[in-house]
Amino acid sequence: MNPFMASCSENRAWVHSAITCLEQEAARSADTHLLKLDMAGFPGIHFYFKDESSHPTGSLKHRLARSLFLYALCNGRLQEGQAVIDASSGSTAISEAWFARLLGLRFTAVMPECTTPRKISVLQSLRAECDLVPAGIDASEHARERARTEGACYLDQFGLAERATDWRGNNNIAESILTQMQKESNPIPTWIVCGAGTGGTSATIGRYLRYRRLPTLLCVAEPIGGAFAQAWQTRAITETMPCHTIIEGIGRSHIEPGFMFDVVDKIIEVPDVDSCAAVWLLEDILGRRYGGSSGTNLMACLQLASAMRDRGETGSIVSLLCDRGERYAETLFDKTWLAQHAIVMDDALVELRRYV
Repeated sequence: MNPFMASCSENRAWVHSAITCLEQEAARSADTHLLKLDMAGFPGIHFYFKDESSHPTGSLKHRLARSLFLYALCNGRLQEGQAVIDASSGSTAISEAWFARLLGLRFTAVMPECTTPRKISVLQSLRAECDLVPAGIDASEHARERARTEGACYLDQFGLAERATDWRGNNNIAESILTQMQKESNPIPTWIVCGAGTGGTSATIGRYLRYRRLPTLLCVAEPIGGAFAQAWQTRAITETMPCHTIIEGIGRSHIEPGFMFDVVDKIIEVPDVDSCAAVWLLEDILGRRYGGSSGTNLMACLQLASAMRDRGETGSIVSLLCDRGERYAETLFDKTWLAQHAIVMDDALVELRRYV
């Protein structure tokens, strides 16, 4: 046999084995819970939060990482024994490292040097290399260049998120939400709320809502000053904003390729102090800690619910609990750290507790 053909055949066999491994992992994973939360301040309006922190890797990004690996394998970009690299603020990297270990591949995460120590520790426990870059260095370009020079597979979460996920179904997050809502009193949500990091989640949900011909509207929750919020109003895809937020994973300083303006019906900007107060409130209500973007989502939900209440409307609002709060024990759940970042949330917490 031609050596080249033999090599291709061997690699194809490994790719088939790797895809089977990912499918087996998906089959073993139960769907994440959809938690119902009723608030006394909003009679007739029901809140639902999809707890994505219950994934094996602790965040919404578990879905994305599986899709990125499948996309790389099925497009011939990932070969047996090839190193893998990506740029991430932490949660995606943890999920990618987990899948890389599952497939027996070496993984490098390129992250901002301000990434929480807990996330770095988790990555190191997954045998990943952490390449921390200082402020002002484009982590994605750094990862792309390392992939080029080292022959690694660049997963490119920011460039490929909306492309790698099957928005028509295949148990994507939108299909999962609507399936879980079927027996509720208001099974078709008035709003679905999510954040935007890569833009992949909002693209998937927005497309699926249109594909299913549903009246549900999509709201993206953003930290104040995020580039998505500014550009959504102007459609200026080259928009760049110096977004100074302590909420990891969202609040981009530029527009990512995966963000689809035309499937988003509203963007709500949330001050960091309110997002932080909201995750403390979630711990009070649910007995578990969640990351800062979950607080941003909750604040957007409350703003939408207030408008519905003022119009005399009832219905349901669905959002996401994006990742585990234990990763932020030294930051968002440390009042000394918060004070160092000018976050004093006592008044905001008092205001929020009026709704419960």
